[in-house]
Order: sequence, then C-alpha cells, then structure tokens
Amino acid sequence: MAFPSLGSPTLVLVPTELERARLADLGGFGVGAGLVDLAGFGVAAAGARTAERLAVLRPARVLLVGIAGTYDAERAPVGSALAFGRVAVDGIGVGTGRDYLPPPQLGFPQWPKAGADAQPIFDELALAWPSESLLVTTAAASANPTEAAWRRERFPAAVGEDMEGFAVALACALAGVPVAIVRGFSNVVGDRESRNWRIPSALSAARKVALEVLERETWVR
Repeated sequence: MAFPSLGSPTLVLVPTELERARLADLGGFGVGAGLVDLAGFGVAAAGARTAERLAVLRPARVLLVGIAGTYDAERAPVGSALAFGRVAVDGIGVGTGRDYLPPPQLGFPQWPKAGADAQPIFDELALAWPSESLLVTTAAASANPTEAAWRRERFPAAVGEDMEGFAVALACALAGVPVAIVRGFSNVVGDRESRNWRIPSALSAARKVALEVLERETWVR
C-alpha cells in the first residue's frame, strides 16, 4: 500500500554520520534537491529507520547514498561510483559459507507480496533506476577474499557489497515508494586493510552520481 505524499522532497538517506559529514563538506546535494537524513548502520537499523522516515515524511521517492566494496575492480574501480538497478541480500536463511541456503531454496519469501500485482519478495528487488548493476547487501561485510568469493559465486552478476541497501529497498517496496541506490567504492570486497581504502574519493564520486540521479525528475526502470 502506497502512502499519499505530503509533498516532502526526495528523501536522501545516508547510512552513517561520517558519510553524511563528508558529503556535506563536498557541497551536499543543493538546496531543494532533497531532505538528507541518516539511515543507520547495517540492515536492522537501516530497515527500521527507513520505515519510520517513510511513515513520517511520506516522500515521493528515496535515494540511498554511501560507500560500498567492489567485487569487480575493473568494472567498478576503487574511488568510482555507480547507481544500481537491482539489490539482493545475502545471509538471510540457513547456515553460512558453503552451507548457506537462501530464501528461494527454503521456499520462504521474506514477504508474500508488495502491492496487488507484485510477486513475493525472496532475496532480490528491482530498483527505480535503469541499470542492471547488482548490489549485494550483507549483515556483516566480507572479512576476507574467501568470503567475498563465496558471495560472488551466489551472485555472479554482483558489482558491489553494502550493509543497508536491501533493507532500505524492502521498506520502500512495502510502502510503494520508488528507491534508487548510489554507492561509491571505497575498497575491494574482502580487503580489510584500511590503508588500501579510498573513502573520500569514493564519496566524492558517489555525490556526483547522486546529483545526476536527483536531477532526473522521474525514475523508471
């Protein structure tokens, strides 16, 4: 069921205060482009916070902006950014590693339907942006290249890994609100050496892509 809009601007959600402060230092998103607010860190906080913000503000659309890891450093180099067209979730189901069974294999949708004509939601959602790029959301980021490889096996088309995207998209799907996701790539997935990370350049790139997304009046897949 879609909420009637109260005329709120586009809601721009940023996971952490660190990301929000850096984006503001870079110039933000311009006056009137959208209301910038925190989504929270991780799937639990982001899902709950998004649902609360949707109920209170009733925005016409939502944009999630922040950093992520890249699975494909050639297609999506560290320091670049991308607007995604699909988001999936890894880790909801049974087991871990090679023993992991996701919702489709268990036969249990996370939600029976989102809208009168929609299909059950298992572990992937389409976003309101014309791209086939896939983002994978996890409760815990890949700690090493082995974990990253397992996730890439389950989602061969995955370009990036984050910790909030699917939760935000699920809340928006249940509310009938279009959502887009922009992520800047701060590191290679599974690389936990902070000296290799490029958070400032990733957020700078994310801001530029987000501004392009915000400039488009309608988002259509």
